[in-house]
Amino acid sequence: MLDMTNCEHLISQLEATIHNPRTMQEGDKLLVGVDLGTAYIVIVVLDQDKKPVACEMAFSQVIKDGLVVDYVGAMNVVKHLKEKIEQKIGIRLTKAAIAVPPGTSKGDSKTHMYVVEGAGMEVTNILDEPTAANSVLNIENGVIVDIGGGTTGLSIIKENQVVYVADEATGGTHLTLVVAGNYKIKFEEAEEYKIDLSRQKEIFPLVTPVIEKMATIVNNHIRNHDVKEIYLVGGTCCLDKIEKIIENVTGIRTMKPKNPFLVTPLGIAMNC
Repeated sequence: MLDMTNCEHLISQLEATIHNPRTMQEGDKLLVGVDLGTAYIVIVVLDQDKKPVACEMAFSQVIKDGLVVDYVGAMNVVKHLKEKIEQKIGIRLTKAAIAVPPGTSKGDSKTHMYVVEGAGMEVTNILDEPTAANSVLNIENGVIVDIGGGTTGLSIIKENQVVYVADEATGGTHLTLVVAGNYKIKFEEAEEYKIDLSRQKEIFPLVTPVIEKMATIVNNHIRNHDVKEIYLVGGTCCLDKIEKIIENVTGIRTMKPKNPFLVTPLGIAMNC
């Protein structure tokens, strides 16, 4: 079983930089990760020792199911976040790594790259999201399930090697739509309901069928592999007790770190 101690320590350090970024000096080497998510776009900055420097994020609907549907909008969000970080840390961001859902075509991967380049950064690496997450988790055997806003992606890892990847279009957006329909409210308001910790017990029964569908997706992809542990990352996995449903459906021990939302963007930055 994975020891989450180091992973959660890094995440706690990164969370601290959201409100208290570190000032850097001209010439300092930075590692930058840009996570173009369906619900949020996140930029994480690390120093050369892979210690957190800054983190900025913005709610955005310019990506759908891992695909860029509003190129100019996505570029403008990334540029805005980049400039906010630069003002806070005192130096420019010039290079970045990015990640895409598993199985994303070369053409769609290039569109992600063009968004970041259009915002003023050279793209040095393109990863798939669960592989990026494993840069933080460092698991040797098991499956990493990245449930974002638009998709559920997974990577099966055996002896430190990725042996299988998959991605399907079911994610947090689908939970938000269920909440919006039940309360007859707008999507944006439903998103706020979903992430409000005080309302999670209230909405949990509503979204449970969608989570069970996600768990079934995972089960279908891992059934022919000897998987003993599932590790959850991605913003949707912040939902309290989501791991219990996935464990019940799959019958496999399921764990998640303290803040699964930040694992993938942190891992992307580590690979810049």
